[in-house]
Amino acid sequence: PAPTIVFKTMRFMQRIFSFNTRLQNTKSKIWADIKTSLVVTRQKRSFLIRPPKFIPLFFRFHCTAFLEMLKGKVEEEHVFVPPRHVHGMTELKRDAFTKSINVPALKVKKEIINRLMKPLKQIALQRPGLKRVMEDPEDENKRLILLDPCQISSADSFDDSIKIVLGQFGVDLQVYTHNLELTYENFKTEEILRAVLPEGQDVTSSFSRVGHIAHMNLREHQLPYRYLVGQVIIDKNPGVTSVVNKTNIIDNAYRNFQMELLAGEDNMITKVKENGFTYEFDFSKVYWNPRLGTEHNRIVALLKAEDIVFDVFAGVGPFAIPAAKKNCAVLANDLNPESCKWLVHNCKLNKVDRRVKTFSLDGRDFILGPLKDELNKISTDVGNSSVHIIMNLPALAIDFLDAFKNLLDKASNNNLPTVHCYGFSKDDNPAKDIKEKAESVLGVSLEGHCCVHQVRNVAPNKEMMCISFQLPAEVLYKEHSQFQVSVIPEENEPKPKRIRTDPSVQE
Repeated sequence: PAPTIVFKTMRFMQRIFSFNTRLQNTKSKIWADIKTSLVVTRQKRSFLIRPPKFIPLFFRFHCTAFLEMLKGKVEEEHVFVPPRHVHGMTELKRDAFTKSINVPALKVKKEIINRLMKPLKQIALQRPGLKRVMEDPEDENKRLILLDPCQISSADSFDDSIKIVLGQFGVDLQVYTHNLELTYENFKTEEILRAVLPEGQDVTSSFSRVGHIAHMNLREHQLPYRYLVGQVIIDKNPGVTSVVNKTNIIDNAYRNFQMELLAGEDNMITKVKENGFTYEFDFSKVYWNPRLGTEHNRIVALLKAEDIVFDVFAGVGPFAIPAAKKNCAVLANDLNPESCKWLVHNCKLNKVDRRVKTFSLDGRDFILGPLKDELNKISTDVGNSSVHIIMNLPALAIDFLDAFKNLLDKASNNNLPTVHCYGFSKDDNPAKDIKEKAESVLGVSLEGHCCVHQVRNVAPNKEMMCISFQLPAEVLYKEHSQFQVSVIPEENEPKPKRIRTDPSVQE
């Protein structure tokens, strides 16, 4: 971009003056003149750059030559900008993106093309859908290798290593000009969207891939162009056949959200693969986040064969199924009946249905019912197995921790369950914030008995965290209640959440 080039130019000139002691006294004045004189004016997609006036003749000569080269560089970088008349387009018209440009080229004998392409890979033209080797209309025994105009403008643009290679193959260093027609297929997604959307506005070309579905989170100023954006995403991403945009935040008990189909087929039943496992589900009715694969793998790596796993908010099974495949006994629950249906389906699909018991209950009811019953059964005969309780509902999971208070009557062994509980934090110290929130709900201190892991950044000033700890005996067992010696006093409530500074980003 032009501002970057100007900055680099000023740094370049700064280095020149630092080597000349005679100019040190006037350096500040010269430097100020450079700042005011390096004016970049945009006029019909070309740039006018003039050298500083207050520069000694010797330096002015070199500065002029350098800025002439810089001007060519800036103009070349705008070769691959779509035509200006596509600005503001809301209905995609692919033919409108056609334009002709001139690119540098080398003439090479056709029999050495294959051996020459690898050394020239870094400077060869690389555009979507464009061939880098063209027939020479003037000589059928030669071919034209198209070069990147942002790097090559003349024979002087080649570095010494390239010149040596070309010399070894007997290639003439003369750079020819080849007229090339660019079409819609030759532009990148971001180039198209940046040309169409209002100038100065953010361009969103990123999305979450969920099988054949591209899930976007467009900002308000992009909504008038949403159908065009959806079609461009399909065109430029093989395998994507549906593009949807989230129209509200995740604010219901089932953790799904409303979405609008922007382009492609209205088919939300999709298949994804994560960490070697296959999951199928209706994306419009269940929760799935493709950015949590690493976290799923991290937790499963903590498990060993014969462990007992309780997945309180199981979704379609990204924790439960890998755990069962690791020969753990799993009890998986989700309030959403649609999630529970696909959980059962995915257990069969991954051949672990015999090791997973599924439930469709509220998380608290699951803890007070099946989880409690199972803990009572295994409390006397757990052997070397460990018990893990996974609570992946970041917006609310910590509030469910109080369900473990006095859950069991009395302690029969020292094998306390390990809880992995997720939460969001907007605090400056999210690890401390999550720990204090968990302590506040449990009513005991976890200092020195827990670890907090940062999962991912959800939005500006919003982190997803996971706190892992063994349930304290004084919390889990009734007979320990009278010996609670580390109760959190009321004045040590967690600090209030910090206000999010970017209201356009929502989870």
